[in-house]
Amino acid sequence: MHAENRLPPARTRFLLSSATLAFALALGQAPALAQPRELPDFAELVERVGPAVVNIRTAEKVKVADNQAEMNEQMQEFFRRFGIPVPNQRRGAPRGGTPDDDAPTRRGVGSGFILSADGYVLTNAHVVQGADEVIVTLTDKRELKAKIIGADQRSDVAVVKVEASGLPIVKVGDSNKARVGEWVMAIGSPFGLENTVTAGIISAKQRDTGDLLPLIQTDVAINPGNSGGPLVNMRGEVIGINSQIYSQNGGYMGISFAIPIVEAIRVADELRAGGRVVRGFLGVLPRDITKEEADALGLGKAQGAVVSSVNAGSPAEKGGVEGGDVITKVDGKVVEKAVDLRRMIAAVKPGNKATLTVFRRGSFKDLVVTVGEAERPKAGSDGTADKESPAANASAALGLKVSELTDAQRKELKLKSGVKVDSVSGVAARAGLREGDLILSVDNVEVSTVKAFQAQLAKADKDKAKVINLVVRRDDVVSFVLLKPVR
Repeated sequence: MHAENRLPPARTRFLLSSATLAFALALGQAPALAQPRELPDFAELVERVGPAVVNIRTAEKVKVADNQAEMNEQMQEFFRRFGIPVPNQRRGAPRGGTPDDDAPTRRGVGSGFILSADGYVLTNAHVVQGADEVIVTLTDKRELKAKIIGADQRSDVAVVKVEASGLPIVKVGDSNKARVGEWVMAIGSPFGLENTVTAGIISAKQRDTGDLLPLIQTDVAINPGNSGGPLVNMRGEVIGINSQIYSQNGGYMGISFAIPIVEAIRVADELRAGGRVVRGFLGVLPRDITKEEADALGLGKAQGAVVSSVNAGSPAEKGGVEGGDVITKVDGKVVEKAVDLRRMIAAVKPGNKATLTVFRRGSFKDLVVTVGEAERPKAGSDGTADKESPAANASAALGLKVSELTDAQRKELKLKSGVKVDSVSGVAARAGLREGDLILSVDNVEVSTVKAFQAQLAKADKDKAKVINLVVRRDDVVSFVLLKPVR
């Protein structure tokens, strides 16, 4: 073997490597070595944010027809939010009676965080929905009675107020700047265990779950009682409100959702100003466009919302929108699908003008419409939905909001009966219903009005039906949808 091909002795190799490293450092060049990174330390964040996170307990007098009490509300949230049958639960018991001093009390637990030193607290609407009493517990163990300033069911955001001063507050961040893969932390009261900290990463942004707002998806462990608590980034800023989990059995399965704080603060500001949220209304029935339709129309990209119908006398009709139009932009912002149109119009202040870019018969056209005001939900003094109507409760429990078709719509759709689905969540969403679907009948009975629809649902509830059968029309296709109510 030639000498030049021999490897130097080990000691010589080490000296050469050391010399090379020293030379590289002298030149200011970092060696190409993988540097191990430590896991983040959340202790400082907990100390900084924790004092502004609160536990929220609620109580509601149960309306009973007899002396049977419902199970603990904390566990009911567990079952109700994720479509799991409630064990040993009598249907109808809390619906038909009236509350009294001796009636059992339904209790709930959730989380929240302090926005202002004078006692405004942000949480989820479903945490305080229907509550007759709200108690906020601070980290110093003070228990303060809270007043519900407003609760918006469509965004699941609520504001409550306690009488106090000098309270610790959270720092609000910008959820629009959050990045997929960055570390985040949650603080809340899962199962009533106060000041519990969990951590993970952002799994996705702008996740469309059918709600009014696109959500932040994380793998942070969230369980019943965490609802309303803050999602915090590594800078100690709140970027979301923990709201939902995805689960097939009711337990945590690695996918959680948070309401982006930018949207939540916008809703909270409206609730603080007027106790409710005002949203824009266009008056169209939109649906997603398919790739085949886009190609056939010459649109190219399958992007936009197809207008299936236009409400008579609506802002859309007055602005010149026609059935068959494909709305591709609102005030220059791209509409990817039908839900985007709904969200964009909802964000427009009623009375303001909006420019719609529509694709009609092979060309684009701009239409200027004056946006109307969306129908206000029936509400009590606490800003939540009317809880006195058993029929309305049956509809809400299934996650369904519907409206009646106009005579013009019935004529255009060639329907004698049917109600339009305005929004879906919970049981209805899991069954596959979508906004814009037309429900023609409930348990083989045709429904033509909202009242008739709710009455049939209430009847199904009273009869303890295991499954509710709906006949649904989507576009030109009629199918059966089976709803399995939460028991």
